[in-house]
Amino acid sequence: MTLLERYGVVSREMAAAEVLPGGFASVYPVLRAMEEAGRIRRGHFVEGLTGAQFALPGAVDRLRALRGESDRGASALHSAVDPALPWGSILPWPASPAPSNARPRRVAGATVISVDALPALWVAPGRRTLTTFEHPLGRAALEAGLKALTELSHTRRSLVVEKIDGVPVADSPLRDALEAAGFLRDYRGWVPARHA
Repeated sequence: MTLLERYGVVSREMAAAEVLPGGFASVYPVLRAMEEAGRIRRGHFVEGLTGAQFALPGAVDRLRALRGESDRGASALHSAVDPALPWGSILPWPASPAPSNARPRRVAGATVISVDALPALWVAPGRRTLTTFEHPLGRAALEAGLKALTELSHTRRSLVVEKIDGVPVADSPLRDALEAAGFLRDYRGWVPARHA
């Protein structure tokens, strides 16, 4: 129940992330018995997770509701170390044009900005480097993520963007998108307009 309550959907990847003694094989019989008793459901609920997946009925209903939402471009900010964030632990990070030294990591102080529940941007600790991800919405996801980034500046004045995907902002092909989201260049780098 702890795994189900923590993740909503439990699969082999969750057991690996939790470093359970015996791995998924040790909890599979319990999950199967719970499914046979009608307390949880078994199926393929999340693309990218392997093997059998088990979920609480409420989690399945929420996933179905999300599938039909028409609110395209909705963004959210997440701590990169949030256990509910599956990327970088249970699921691999989406593809990114960033070099290996600018790749996202699950570290304290980092932030993930999701658009339509998929990662669009990773903000490094220190708030100076951005990493972008390939996203089904393309540039629209990036623009929505950058607008959400200005919300991060409400909580932390120290937001100063110096690099995007390992490239200085001045040389980045995404400079215009950053400026369109409300960032201006000052002596430190690109900052939200109200902090310039």
